[in-house]
Amino acid sequence: MERVVNFNAGPAAIPQEVLEEARDEMLNWKSTGMSVMEVSHRSKEYEALHNETQERFRRLAGMGREWKILFLTGGASSQFFMLPMNYLYDGRKASYIITGSWSKAAVKEARRFGVCTEISSENPKGGFTRILKNSEVDIPVDSAYVHFTSNNTIFGTQWKTWPLVKDIPLICDMSSDIFSRPFSADGFSLIYAGAQKNLGPSGLTLVALREDFLEQARKKEELPTMLSYKVHADHNSLYNTPPCFSIYMLDLTLRWLEKNGGLEAMGRINEEKAALVYQAIDSSAGFYRNPVEKESRSSMNVVFRLPTPEAEEGFVKEAKAAGIIGVKGHRSVGGIRFSIYNACTLVDVKTAVSFMEDFKKRWG
Repeated sequence: MERVVNFNAGPAAIPQEVLEEARDEMLNWKSTGMSVMEVSHRSKEYEALHNETQERFRRLAGMGREWKILFLTGGASSQFFMLPMNYLYDGRKASYIITGSWSKAAVKEARRFGVCTEISSENPKGGFTRILKNSEVDIPVDSAYVHFTSNNTIFGTQWKTWPLVKDIPLICDMSSDIFSRPFSADGFSLIYAGAQKNLGPSGLTLVALREDFLEQARKKEELPTMLSYKVHADHNSLYNTPPCFSIYMLDLTLRWLEKNGGLEAMGRINEEKAALVYQAIDSSAGFYRNPVEKESRSSMNVVFRLPTPEAEEGFVKEAKAAGIIGVKGHRSVGGIRFSIYNACTLVDVKTAVSFMEDFKKRWG
């Protein structure tokens, strides 16, 4: 069958060129006579791939050698507890900026290990329709770190500039918009992301952390071995068998990003894609409604509602019949959601916008 327009929120679309390259190397990778899934993670071939992927990540992110790039498992959600386990000890406190469901989940885990201050944009109805202004972000000076989520997949909001935290280490969950636009890593101490939205398949979690922040982590002898950042950094993420295939797919995806102009080019394309969808919403005379304040709108996850639940159900059903899948909103909020990550092409978005216009004519 033909490829569909894939708006799944994660696992999400992977560039077709990357999938084709993986297909072509599936049975004989690097002339080993094996798939990359069969090669020992202690082999020189795999070690070269492992190190190459770390360097490619640093290069795209503009990171120097002072950044450690870790390949972990457990999904980004595992970082909700791994981060405080490593940094909330001896009475240390943290601050969490809450702008969506995943930052709420992160602070819930962190409270198991220490006192956490919340700065939240949640409205009285329990939803999130905007990103906080810096004037609203008052961080206690004794915070060991400040955590925030750069893009909120469920509610469709996104930070356009980073929170100002002065000299306090800044931590970011970038799972749903990492490498979707240019950014400076200079203001961060640690960044983490699940790979399954913009970087490849599920099963891999990336953690990038500065050496000076790593030095502040709890002693590795005081933690379960597999939950110590220092252990993974000391062993170059090879203490145990890493998710080799997912790392291989990450490398192919990063190469695809470099080939297509890097983060500058990707940012321009993603803004163009998002603008097309928001224009279709805003010009629909209220048939489509986006609940997010305009300055907080995400360029990765566009959420909107239709006049009735029946219309939304019809939209999902007819979109699938038209080869557009993954448009149903998160089960916690309902509605419609287009997740237009890097691998989603401009042609895909134009196809979806045409469908929106046709659906409005028939249901409006």
